[in-house]
Amino acid sequence: MPVTSEPADGGQDCSEPQVGRSDATRRISHVVIPALMPALFYLIAATPVETLGCVTRGLLALSVALVSGLAAVGAAIKGAAGRMRADAWASWWVVSSAILIIPVVVLLILA
Repeated sequence: MPVTSEPADGGQDCSEPQVGRSDATRRISHVVIPALMPALFYLIAATPVETLGCVTRGLLALSVALVSGLAAVGAAIKGAAGRMRADAWASWWVVSSAILIIPVVVLLILA
C-alpha cells in the first residue's frame, strides 16, 4: 500500500470551521445544555427543607456541583486541546466550561 501525505481525516483542515453545524446548533450544544446544570443546582437550593430534607438536599446539591465541575474540567481540556490545534471553534468549549463552573463556585461561596 503506497504511503500518501494526506491526513487520515479525509484532508480536512482543523482550522476551518466545520461545515454542517450551524451557529444555532453550537449555541444549543455549548450554552443551553450546560446551563441546565446551574439551573438544576439553583432549583435544588431553592427547594424548601420540608420537601427534601436537609441532608438529602445538601447531598443532591453537592452531587450536581461535583458532576458540573467534572464536566467543566473536561470541557476546559477539550477547549485547550482545540486551541493547540488552532481550532476555530475552541472558544465554545471555554464558554461551556465557564457556565459549568457556576454551581461549584456558588457551592464554595455558600459553604
